[in-house]
Amino acid sequence: MRLNHMYNHSYVTNKNESYFTYSLNNPKTISRLVMHTSGQIQQFTWSENSREWNLFGSQPKRQCEVYGFEPKSEIEWNLRAYSSGCSRITNLQYCGTDVSTSAKYREPDVFQEIRIMSLPENKQSVVVGNISECHPICLNNCSCTAYAYDSSTRCSIFTGDLLNLQQLGTGERNGTTLYIRLGSALPLLKSVNANKRSLVIALVSGTAGLLTITFGYFLWKKTWGKERERRRKNGETKTLEKERKHRKKYDEILSNVGDGGGKNDTELPLFSLRSILAVTNNFSEANKVGEGGFGPVYKGILPGNQVAIKRLSKNSGQGHQEFMNELKLIAKLQHTNLVRLLGCCIEEEELILIYEFMPNRSLDKFLFDPSEKLELDWGKRFRIIEGIAQGILYIHKYSRLKIIHRDLKASNVLLDGAMNPKISDFGMAKIFEINQTEANTNSVVGTYGYMSPEYARYGHFSEKLDVFSFGVLLLEIVSGKKNAAFHRFEHSLTLAGWAWELWREGRGMEVIDASVKETCRPDEALKCIQLGFLCVQEDPTDRPTMSAVILMLANEATSLPPSKEPAFSTHRNSVAVSSSPQTTPIISNNAVTISLPEGR
Repeated sequence: MRLNHMYNHSYVTNKNESYFTYSLNNPKTISRLVMHTSGQIQQFTWSENSREWNLFGSQPKRQCEVYGFEPKSEIEWNLRAYSSGCSRITNLQYCGTDVSTSAKYREPDVFQEIRIMSLPENKQSVVVGNISECHPICLNNCSCTAYAYDSSTRCSIFTGDLLNLQQLGTGERNGTTLYIRLGSALPLLKSVNANKRSLVIALVSGTAGLLTITFGYFLWKKTWGKERERRRKNGETKTLEKERKHRKKYDEILSNVGDGGGKNDTELPLFSLRSILAVTNNFSEANKVGEGGFGPVYKGILPGNQVAIKRLSKNSGQGHQEFMNELKLIAKLQHTNLVRLLGCCIEEEELILIYEFMPNRSLDKFLFDPSEKLELDWGKRFRIIEGIAQGILYIHKYSRLKIIHRDLKASNVLLDGAMNPKISDFGMAKIFEINQTEANTNSVVGTYGYMSPEYARYGHFSEKLDVFSFGVLLLEIVSGKKNAAFHRFEHSLTLAGWAWELWREGRGMEVIDASVKETCRPDEALKCIQLGFLCVQEDPTDRPTMSAVILMLANEATSLPPSKEPAFSTHRNSVAVSSSPQTTPIISNNAVTISLPEGR
């Protein structure tokens, strides 16, 4: 660091202490010095005009910027974890061979001269006649990483890491020239005395190679020109134009996600495709853990984290919209009951999202599988209900964006190692303005059985759409029965309709899953059933808000209001979704997410 017009600084070190101080030349200047997570020291000054902090300078300018070095772990650096440091690109090839007597050897390592240096303390002194003797001493020592000559017939030899190096300002008298050992990239030489001849051969070969490459480039360019003309004549220019538009779309995504440095306003890391291929073993089937409408999902391991890697299927018609929705929404959401998005990859026409890994998969895998549902005792089920409710309340009321999920269902609730629920899949979500309460859409998206009547019929939606979906999910968790295919087994249109008939007859306990009926708290389970009825009312004004839902779940003394007959419970109050001319619904009979992408 050198003095400048902005500030003065000083560094003091002795056996008792070491400290750095700086002071501003202009007392009216507002400044702050920051140690960034990247390891950089950054100096900011405050601008009254723009009312923001401006970066004045930083050191080092780039991480691992020393020639011949690269990050030890690219994956860690993509995660902005720099503790592993850098490593040499070219290994130190030469070690332990006497330069003066060797007949054949690999070209020895070279030494980079750096002037005016303050040297490390871990030096070893060797008496020599002149500076030329320092070079072979260091070269023949496998541990030697640098040397210096102090002009008093002594060599200072340094081994291991070079710590606390500092380059002094021009004119400093205490600086010493340091020679740092670098790996050689030169080919094998025949002998020590062949240096000059080898240099000539290398130059001639290099020149010939350059001419070959240049000639090849012009030949390729000329050939490509002919190929382009052939494509144009054969009507293939449409393909080229399509490829150009496709690439432009990915460039636009990149500009929306990051600023070129791998960040956006949510600090979302951009991963390289190479690192993704490495942790998924080239998207091997052995690493595949699931498949959805978006595409396959793979398990991978990044430093300190197991991750779920969601890859957009190239055949997916809805994936691009879902991808952009996930980036814009879930990256900005932070809640214990929402799945975390750790990063993304946009490279070589790949669209990939990286999430925290949920070892217990999705809720439906436990809830509807007879061999798995025993893992869900009543205590876990009730905690899952509470967690889902908290997550929905957060996106409705407390997050940076007011969001309607529009596709809440058991398969979109993931379970972590402690069986805590986390809502996932925001590909169909819609952003509301803070004061907005409802909206309409011409394209109904979602999953059959979880859509509210006003949304399925008319495309009208609000927070009460998610409340309705939560009610269906609540009844599924209590009963252990799947709503989507319910009519095939219980001779009723919906799970809510079947449960309502039992409830009216005073047989509410029969709704509770047999696997937990004997161990559950009856009052708590019956309250959940009644709350489910309130959430799936025909009229959205009769449904509670998520704030009220959480209050009723948490307070045992709270008495629930009486509920009316649930929506879609009989043929009388159910209307075919496709009968409305105002919407363009798409319905899935197998409870798989369906959608028609639309702008938000």
